[in-house]
Amino acid sequence: MKQICQDLRTEHAELDTVVAGLDEKQWMLMTPSPTWNIKNQIRHLAYFDDRAALAASDPDGFAKHIEEVMSDIAKFMKTLDEVGKDMPIDELMSWWRSERNKMLDAYTAMNPKDRILWYGPPMSALSHATARLMETWAHGQDVFDALRLKRTNTDRLRHIAHLGVKTFGWSYTNRGLQAPQTPVRVELTAPSGALWTWGPENASDKISGPAEDFCLIVAQRRHVDDTRLRVIGETARDWMLKAQCFAGPPTDGPPPGERVWEK
Repeated sequence: MKQICQDLRTEHAELDTVVAGLDEKQWMLMTPSPTWNIKNQIRHLAYFDDRAALAASDPDGFAKHIEEVMSDIAKFMKTLDEVGKDMPIDELMSWWRSERNKMLDAYTAMNPKDRILWYGPPMSALSHATARLMETWAHGQDVFDALRLKRTNTDRLRHIAHLGVKTFGWSYTNRGLQAPQTPVRVELTAPSGALWTWGPENASDKISGPAEDFCLIVAQRRHVDDTRLRVIGETARDWMLKAQCFAGPPTDGPPPGERVWEK
């Protein structure tokens, strides 16, 4: 768990540095996520880091939380809309920092294969931490886009790229569809220049290009047509249109051209 926790801590710190320097007006800037400003993005992360800390440190307490959620989903959704909404920015930042540190402390004490309850099926501790890194990076991208800042990515993207590949089948079953049986070869160039690969070398369907673009697609932050990925084959193309590496009901990424601003 040492590496994923270290990478998650760094991901937190980099986003923290960006938002900590914003003024009140900038915190209210709308992000590409409908109806969400930058403050909404951070309070969303803070709340689910809080829940992740509970899930990793107190399974019985989290199980009780899930029972409450399932008994009144409308109430839970209202909580998500309101939690932290009226917090002053300094208080929100303190809350986020406190909860993410509690979460990391809990992860660090676990073995990678330990099981953690979550809102969907239970996950390994390693997968749980990877999902939190992905969420931090994805919501961070919304913040970068709102501020029109060019992001400098690192090889921490490998965690997200691997999650994106692993959720190939999920992207279909979550929509009530049968996952295609056609294998897809994925060849991604890391920010460091390293080559990351998944799938059989002789697969007729293939996705290749920058790891950053692949991660933006599976996290539904860019449309495949707005990236530098080379996509060959019907299954590969269909996957890139349906990809969803996060839990929750099926959603679609942005349409072509909607989140393109970088020169």
